[in-house]
Amino acid sequence: MNLLVVEDDDKIGAFVTRGLEQEGHHVDWVRSGNDGLSQARARSYDVLILDRMLPGRDGLDIIRSLRADRVSTPILVLSARSSVDDRVAGLQIGADDYLTKPFSFAELVARVQALARRTSGSAASTATRLEFADLSLDLLSRRARRGGQTIDLQAKEFALLEYLMRNPERVLSKTMILDRVWEYAFDPQTNVVDVLVSRLRTKIDRGFDAKLIHTIRGVGYVLRRS
Repeated sequence: MNLLVVEDDDKIGAFVTRGLEQEGHHVDWVRSGNDGLSQARARSYDVLILDRMLPGRDGLDIIRSLRADRVSTPILVLSARSSVDDRVAGLQIGADDYLTKPFSFAELVARVQALARRTSGSAASTATRLEFADLSLDLLSRRARRGGQTIDLQAKEFALLEYLMRNPERVLSKTMILDRVWEYAFDPQTNVVDVLVSRLRTKIDRGFDAKLIHTIRGVGYVLRRS
């Protein structure tokens, strides 16, 4: 997707931009309301991620101006203002969704994807059983099997495998795995993702000729056939 992030907080802006780019999206990031409005008018985006409190021009003013210009790009507002009145004001003026700070990055991605799906009219999957090659995962019984063999998984191993199997052939960054499995932000110093992937790979691939969990050096991990 082609995304525009308008956020004046350098830490949040850099975190969101890096995470979305590691998800495979193209991201433009600007830090002021005036630049955000100009960029949104000048280019076509799939989703606009907009801070509410911005230097130069308020986020709600940006939404009002874009809607007056008949720009229909889905808009997700990020704001520390979390009262019902604040959320209602943002939605009534033309925002499509409203996420309060602090937020889970996984939830941010899910909401961005939902806005893009809503625009394209596609539906989300409701499967309770995931399959890839000879690997299967039952989400109700929480059992994994490969080649007819039952695989015992710990809770985080199960969560990681589910995430991989919901995104086959797609490289998942450490940022996304950290946020989805542990629900905390990206920390380049931690090796918990590498340790967890190593444990899961041992259980899933050991004893099988075809390896399914692969490392993409410097990027992340992917579930794919050898």
